[in-house]
Amino acid sequence: MPKFCANLTWLFQELPLMERFAVAKDAGFDAVEILFPYDANAQDIVDQLVRHDLSMALINCPPPNYTGGDQGWAAVPGLEDRFQRDFKRALRYAKTLNAQHLHIMAGEAVGDAARAIFVENLRWAARTAPKQMLTIEPINPVDMPGYFLNDFQLAREVLEAVDAPNLRLQFDAYHAARIHGDVPALWAEMGEYVAHVQVAQTPDRSEPDQGEIDYPAFFAMLDAGGYDGWISGEYKPKGETAAGLSWVQ
Repeated sequence: MPKFCANLTWLFQELPLMERFAVAKDAGFDAVEILFPYDANAQDIVDQLVRHDLSMALINCPPPNYTGGDQGWAAVPGLEDRFQRDFKRALRYAKTLNAQHLHIMAGEAVGDAARAIFVENLRWAARTAPKQMLTIEPINPVDMPGYFLNDFQLAREVLEAVDAPNLRLQFDAYHAARIHGDVPALWAEMGEYVAHVQVAQTPDRSEPDQGEIDYPAFFAMLDAGGYDGWISGEYKPKGETAAGLSWVQ
C-alpha cells in the first residue's frame, strides 16, 4: 500500500504555512515535507507535527531559500567551507524536526572538478551525520538550467563513488520523465537506490492524475517491488489543493 506525503511548500498555499498541517492530516496524509522550513520557528513546526500526528519526511539543504539565487553548494568547487557550514545548520534543523531525509542540493557547476568535489562533500556529510538519511536528486535542465546533478546515471555513479549507507537517491518522477522519458523503465533500473519518491504530472507539473505518466500503474509497480518509503505530492495544484487530491485514493 503506497504511503503518501504532502509537500507543504507546494500544496495548500491558499493557507499560511502553520495552517497547512491540519488540512494535510484531514486530507489523509500521515507525513509532510517542507523544502525550506528555515524561516519558520522550528519548535512551531514540531508543535504542528505533534498536534496532528504527522511525520516530517524531508527538508532541503542548504538552508537559504534559493529562489532567484544559488541552488546549493555541494558540487561547487571553492565553496567547501560554505557547504559544510550550511550543512551543519541544516542538520540541526533536521534533528529538531526529526526529518527522515535531508536532501543535499548540488548547485550550479559542470565538469570533472565539480564531480570530484560533489563526491568529497557527500562523503564528508555522510561521515558527519551517520544517523541521518541523506538524499541527492537529479533535476531536469529545463526547470533548473546549470544544475550539476541533471541525470540519473550520473546520480548512480556518484552514489556508488560515495558508497555510504546513509546516502540514497531521491526519485522525482516528474524530473525523471523530463530527463529520460520512460519513468517505469528508469525505476526498474534505479529503484534499488531510492529512499524517497516525489510525484507530479508532466508537462505542467500539476496533480499526478491524468496525463503523460500513468501514476496508478507506477504506484502499483512500486508496491509490487516492495518500496516502502514515502511518495510525496510535489506539484502545482490547478486550483485549490483539496479539489485535486483524487490521486491519493
